[in-house]
Amino acid sequence: MMNLKDLHTNLSSLKDTPLMPALFIGHGSPMNAIEDNEFSRMWSTLGDRLPIPNAIVCISAHWETRGTSVTMSEHPKTIHDFYGFPRELYQQDYPASGAPLLAQDVIDHITHTHIKADDQWGLDHGTWTVLKYTYPQADIPVIQISLDHYKDAKWHYELGKELAFLRNKGVLVIGSGNMIHNLGMLRVAGDDFNAEYGYDWSFELNDILKTKLKEGDSNSLIRYHSLHKEAGLAVPTPEHYIPMLYVLGMRNKDEEISIFNDKVIAASISMTSFMIGGKDKI
Repeated sequence: MMNLKDLHTNLSSLKDTPLMPALFIGHGSPMNAIEDNEFSRMWSTLGDRLPIPNAIVCISAHWETRGTSVTMSEHPKTIHDFYGFPRELYQQDYPASGAPLLAQDVIDHITHTHIKADDQWGLDHGTWTVLKYTYPQADIPVIQISLDHYKDAKWHYELGKELAFLRNKGVLVIGSGNMIHNLGMLRVAGDDFNAEYGYDWSFELNDILKTKLKEGDSNSLIRYHSLHKEAGLAVPTPEHYIPMLYVLGMRNKDEEISIFNDKVIAASISMTSFMIGGKDKI
């Protein structure tokens, strides 16, 4: 499968492909980008097992805007949107090309909302810390779509449904966040940040979320505050949860979900991730 960088073309001129899987990735700490751990190894495994995409579209928790935007740069910069970490982390670079024609395709195709072109944003750590393992050669074009901070969960889910056309053109869509994400209540067991450790509510809600995913109960996942009495602690702000709803919106009825990296760490972060579709379970 040739990618958009090679073709210098837009999606409309590409033949339909077998339905591309879609991923929700719990990306966790930026340190995963420079650590050999169970999460980074699994991200490498994904790259070995997934079909080679024409391009990648990432919806990251770390790009919130007023309205919805899509990156238009031919050479998106690697954004180090964090502080207080080792120098090695700030030296990381993911030099993937952009895909302006793909970005324009997204703008032209979507009727759910007006999507603006953005040539300033690059690839934030919700995107590149994962892709540096999954596609380490950085030879597949990547664009990001922002999260409209002012829209509710149902709105984002519906936009995900409209973006599902990308899967028929060999485009890999990744939602990157964490289903449970409360940095204010973060606690670490011993010296290992990635050790399994959590409050009762974080384990309970992680299990509830997995059950709803397997049941295909998108309505309950959209109304996540009603899933558990402590859901407000698990999702105090929605930006890390919402990327999951985009991926759910792209799921065809009865399409299988494979769950991986199923783990609660640091008391209040779920690394639980899933793939929609694909020939093999992860």
